[in-house]
Amino acid sequence: MYRNMLIMLTAAALAAGAGACGSTSSRQNAQPPAPVPAPALSATAVAPAGVHHSARRAATLRVLTEPQAGLGPIYRLIAGARTSVDLTMYELADPTAEADLAGDAARGVDVRVILDRHLEQTRNTSAYDYLAARGVHVRWGPAGTTYHQKTLTVDDRTSVIMTLNLVAEDYPGTRDFAVIDKKHADVSAIVTTFNADFAGHAVTPPDGTDLVWSPANAEASVLSVINGATRTLAVENEEMGDSVVTSALEAAARRGVRVQIIMTADSEWDEALGELARAGVHVRLYPDDSSALYIHAKAIVADAGRPGQRVLVGSQNFSVASLDYNRELGILTASPAVVAAISAALAGDYDGAAPYSPAAAPKLSPKPARATASGAWCTATASVYNADDDENNVYVHSSQPYQNAAANADGYTHSYQTNGSGYALIYLNGPPPGAQITVTVGAATCTTSD
Repeated sequence: MYRNMLIMLTAAALAAGAGACGSTSSRQNAQPPAPVPAPALSATAVAPAGVHHSARRAATLRVLTEPQAGLGPIYRLIAGARTSVDLTMYELADPTAEADLAGDAARGVDVRVILDRHLEQTRNTSAYDYLAARGVHVRWGPAGTTYHQKTLTVDDRTSVIMTLNLVAEDYPGTRDFAVIDKKHADVSAIVTTFNADFAGHAVTPPDGTDLVWSPANAEASVLSVINGATRTLAVENEEMGDSVVTSALEAAARRGVRVQIIMTADSEWDEALGELARAGVHVRLYPDDSSALYIHAKAIVADAGRPGQRVLVGSQNFSVASLDYNRELGILTASPAVVAAISAALAGDYDGAAPYSPAAAPKLSPKPARATASGAWCTATASVYNADDDENNVYVHSSQPYQNAAANADGYTHSYQTNGSGYALIYLNGPPPGAQITVTVGAATCTTSD
């Protein structure tokens, strides 16, 4: 029934958007969004004029544009496995995929699955128990690290690098992408990393041909695409919470690049979007309701159809957590077919969204950083991740890179090291909403509340 629905959606050229970092469970009764043209191109698509590539190179990558493509190609990969299946998934709640994985295990395929425990253990427990009871080798990601990566590898020969979680109720209303990658260097790097993760060993993920790992090279890769654009940038992302990325997008617009951003409206990003719009960035939004496209994709397309074109697509959101702390995976490629497919989807999504006005989000004055006599300073903001469990995200910016940053509130404490830019994300669980949170970074102290 579900697959038939996807076929009808495809025939109607339905474009849809996906849930947030986790499941969009509140959308389970959502109606399909309004049609938006977004052709699903494969890696055999014709290259733009002036761009040349070999048939062999093109055949190594293929794009699935969701929901038009449907999950059929992914289900067939799982069900057709001969020797092995490796799955790293932030959130798994797809009965078809789970049954296919169990079926593989029943016929002797070595099936291994890593599920996020840090933020999604509750939602993943059902899938974990189902698979473990049916011969699948299941592991939780390590406590304290968010495993937001969404990758499938079959027979050590084919990997699928996804922006989507395998959550069935999200599929019909989700804009997402999946890149089927058969490049030997990429697949080998993904398998090497999975083997270490599954065994609980530390690993520096290999780059492969064009892989983008968080936290290893993600921020540098994102900035290379933005800073290297000469004519156009098209961006879809679920979050706009990394000031380094937003500053780069603003700078691109000011130097004459046409920058287009498509997102789902969320008041959390209003300040950043206002600054972007004032810098000349063209921002368009979909409403956050069940009738509209939900932008869950994470993609940047630079100079589509021109020499030097590139696309970065994967699991990385524009947030300090996603780029600097989580386990994430994306791919950065100049493949004409991949660029064309994702560029076409973003162009259709842009046409279907409403223009954003910075007047709706007046500029806010940043809170001054309080410097000590030594010149050290820090600022902090906090937001509630899960109110039911009193889970908080504390974002810290300081003048002190690679220093321990500790957050304390109501007797609860947690710490994390700042990165090379002085940023840190601290997960502070326990304090009630509204509690004053004190952050100490070296000689500097700052306060905030959620």
